[in-house]
Amino acid sequence: MSPYLKILRQVSKPHWFEIIELIKCSHGLSVGELSQALGMSYMGIKKHCLAMHKLGYLETWRRPKDIGRPEKIYRLSAKLNALFPGIGDEVSLAILEAATQVESIAAEKILFAFFRHLGETMQPEVNASSVPERAAQLAKARTSRGYFSKVDTAEDGSLALAEWHNPLAPLFDRFPMVERMECQMFEKLLGAHITRKVERINALVCYRFDIHAR
Repeated sequence: MSPYLKILRQVSKPHWFEIIELIKCSHGLSVGELSQALGMSYMGIKKHCLAMHKLGYLETWRRPKDIGRPEKIYRLSAKLNALFPGIGDEVSLAILEAATQVESIAAEKILFAFFRHLGETMQPEVNASSVPERAAQLAKARTSRGYFSKVDTAEDGSLALAEWHNPLAPLFDRFPMVERMECQMFEKLLGAHITRKVERINALVCYRFDIHAR
């Protein structure tokens, strides 16, 4: 049995996928937060989390509180990465490397064409009149493509797109222009300036795109 099918078989239990998705799109959640979000009992959620933690699918750490003892928080472990879509890392990298050997900027041309096509396919889905509305549409379009994207709105009204998975991640180190091209695609779709940040905490990786109105 492949690692993917083994994981899928183990997590195909009632509510496990819902718990995994909620935790995936966060910096980590407590049992109480999961219980409230899913409308389930605290003890029921705790039982599920303990079972997934025992299998190695969840990690825990303590989140400080203003008053009282730190709160136990759950995050997904790297063991669950196989559940989330990728682009066929070895094949994609091999193709781009081979193209580079033929022509020094061939990979850049291929990636530019890829992002141009991707932006064009999402354009009909991101067509609202305001930047916040377009950001919400973009998050929805990206999530449907496997990026686990959502809009974060700060107290001061500033916007950001937070993405909790990126199928293109294997390309970032070898082809840094991918990060720039992704930002440029966002800027064209949103009509706003984008600042990209990456947050890494163990297996947690969050790609944050701060949106600045022009």
